[in-house]
Amino acid sequence: MTAEVEHGAGDAGGTVEDRPVGVIGGVGPLATAYFLQRVVQRTDAERDQDHVDLVVLNHATIPDRTDFVLGRSPADPGPVLARDARRLQDFGVQFLVMPCNTAHYFTQQVLDAVTVPFVSIIDVTVAAARARVPGLGRVGLLATAGTVASKVYDDAFAAHGIDVVVPDAADQDVVSTVIYDQVKAGRPADPDALRGVAARLVERGASVVVLGCTELSVAAVDHHLLDEEPFLDSMDELVRATITGAGHRVR
Repeated sequence: MTAEVEHGAGDAGGTVEDRPVGVIGGVGPLATAYFLQRVVQRTDAERDQDHVDLVVLNHATIPDRTDFVLGRSPADPGPVLARDARRLQDFGVQFLVMPCNTAHYFTQQVLDAVTVPFVSIIDVTVAAARARVPGLGRVGLLATAGTVASKVYDDAFAAHGIDVVVPDAADQDVVSTVIYDQVKAGRPADPDALRGVAARLVERGASVVVLGCTELSVAAVDHHLLDEEPFLDSMDELVRATITGAGHRVR
């Protein structure tokens, strides 16, 4: 899924470095806002002009990704995401990112709609997990029920011989409560609930626990979970890839 971003390739719109990064956003809106904030915070910059140029389509009314993946709704987000990708490409972006893990279930539809590179949050997170733990054999995953059911992380890690363990039904309900009833609803998140679920995944052999939902990334930033083992945040990895892909340095 992840495409290498080639710097310095000129076209009618100027060199790659002259063109902004396109963000397929609104999935969800708060996670998109946090992604933008983190790109600014993590860019090694001393003035406005040192930051990454971004064009954001914050399309909050895209149909719910998890509801479609789980068969609870017939409203398919895929064509909408593909159309948004084309709109960003028409704007002249150098590459695309999408700060939503569940939406990566529809990656092929996005790829079929555009010719510019697409940098996958799944792929950069898998690469970061492998770099953190050489010989990694098992990871835990905290994500929406849609992401869990879609197997996007299972498939990506399996390509490297790595197993994914997910919460049991009761713990998945805990994770879903944090995502939907707390972060998406604009209420305070319960970090201790996430710590408890993560600890049980570690007991089952996970060396790394991936925060595979950008709403969980919001909670992680707010409660400093990124400073704690064994958490690895997918949004943080996409932020790094966005900054470096655009030719800037990570702070």
